[in-house]
Amino acid sequence: MRRPPLPRALRGGGPLARARGFGRVRGFSRPRGFGRVRGLARAAGDGAADVLHPLLPLCRGLRALSAAGRRRWAQTPKDRRGPALFLLATCVVGVALLPYGPTLSAVGLMGAAFWAGRKGPAKDPGPGTAGQERLRILYEALVPHFSAPEDPSPLYAHGGEWARAFDSFEFDESGRPTRLRLRYPAYFADGDPEARARVERLLYAKSGRGREYFFEWDEEANQLTLTVLPALSTAIGAQRFVTTPGETVLGFTDPSSVQRTLPVVETAEDPDDDEVAGGDPAGEVRRDAPPVVWRTGPRSTEPHLLALGPPGSGTTTLLRSIALQALCHGQVLVVDGSGTGEYAFLGGRAGVLGVECGLAGTLATLEWAAHETERRLIAANRARQTGHPPPRDTLRPLWLILDRPTVLSQLAAAEGRRDPQELLRVPLRHGRAAQVRVVVADQLDAADALGETVRTHTPARVVLGPASAEQIRAVLGAPPHTTPPPEVPPGRGYARLGAGPVHRLQVPATPDPYDEATGEAQRRAVLALLPEPEAPRGPAPAPPPEAPGRVDVVKAGPAEG
Repeated sequence: MRRPPLPRALRGGGPLARARGFGRVRGFSRPRGFGRVRGLARAAGDGAADVLHPLLPLCRGLRALSAAGRRRWAQTPKDRRGPALFLLATCVVGVALLPYGPTLSAVGLMGAAFWAGRKGPAKDPGPGTAGQERLRILYEALVPHFSAPEDPSPLYAHGGEWARAFDSFEFDESGRPTRLRLRYPAYFADGDPEARARVERLLYAKSGRGREYFFEWDEEANQLTLTVLPALSTAIGAQRFVTTPGETVLGFTDPSSVQRTLPVVETAEDPDDDEVAGGDPAGEVRRDAPPVVWRTGPRSTEPHLLALGPPGSGTTTLLRSIALQALCHGQVLVVDGSGTGEYAFLGGRAGVLGVECGLAGTLATLEWAAHETERRLIAANRARQTGHPPPRDTLRPLWLILDRPTVLSQLAAAEGRRDPQELLRVPLRHGRAAQVRVVVADQLDAADALGETVRTHTPARVVLGPASAEQIRAVLGAPPHTTPPPEVPPGRGYARLGAGPVHRLQVPATPDPYDEATGEAQRRAVLALLPEPEAPRGPAPAPPPEAPGRVDVVKAGPAEG
């Protein structure tokens, strides 16, 4: 039985034949000269690579020399840059005047560039044996957090490859990671604060305690970056900061947290080292530091501040720094609840309305502050109704600085007198419109003794000293993005202004100049910021004149007979 012939569409290499694999399409066959063209292109590419190969180390060396020059210029102190430029210009002119000088200098530059770029870019050898073991331990520890039984292809599994999970890593000299970026599965609850906290605590324990770690969660890419933060500088002391009226510098933070810097003078650790001190005989370094600026004013959303911390954490130092900055544009009224005399150096200065330590004086002072707030509100309201500008005395800020008011509240309760915190109700509620600022500092364990009004109307918060993540969250309203170290210097902590982010904070060193333990340099720095002593308001009354005909019986001798 004969097989029927194939259709014409399948016999001649038509579209159907091409689709089913029959025949050969003549129009789509490779041309005969295609191999020759490809060989010529490969030969031309190889020839160009051979010709341009000497330029690769030359370009690499020029780039290395320019980078070294930029680093050297950045390390040169500003007072030495002028003479360095003059010496360089002199050398250029001398070489230009010599016979064959430019040619020889160009040949020398090319030789130096070839020598600097003779080696290719260094390849990353990867982590050593200790680094691989540490990464393997981290990977195994993260398996319970980043794995699920129903995952068919788990990224984290016991005995798995840690190279799949860790994208990049860096180690220090001791073998501990300083930067680590890892990937985690998409089903991990990265929006849950508790789940994040568990992972952060694990990485903190396995990467090395005693350091501050910054955790950056990228929820879109499912990546977590761990970075070791350097310690904030404690060498910035009390000084004049370049700010506008209504701005107060609480301290300084990381450069990546804020978009602003201020010029500061930093005391070098070793004044005898010219390289550290920048050639300044006084051992001072001038640089730009990122500040945490607290903005106050009629349009501010956080006009009042609350600072908490354990004893010795630096809350008193923060209040002294704020008081010295407030005296530049306003008046200050200080209440020292502890009664230790930490603010005695402010007494008698221009702009300081008083420094109160006792309960009776504090009650009288705060009552006056409440009446002054009401008076300012009434005066400003009347001026607006009549179309006139507010009186000048209502525009000058009034700062109420209270240190440990809970101690005075306990004394008032024991004596059956009015609580001083109740007198802060009017300044706290209406202080923003009346240009009245309230700053309260107390110990962390006495936070529950603070009144409801104080806790409600102080949106700017500061926590200083060693504190747990739960305590920081309770005060600031948000957890910090870094792990709090167990031991911190005085003035180190966290700050949050309103609903903004949480910043690391280091308060400028502002000690009591009358304290015997204060260094001479810091004492002079604080005293230089104080205003002049307040002049007496009127001349002293003259003694009454003696009555005429008065005889001093003491000096008069007996009459001779």
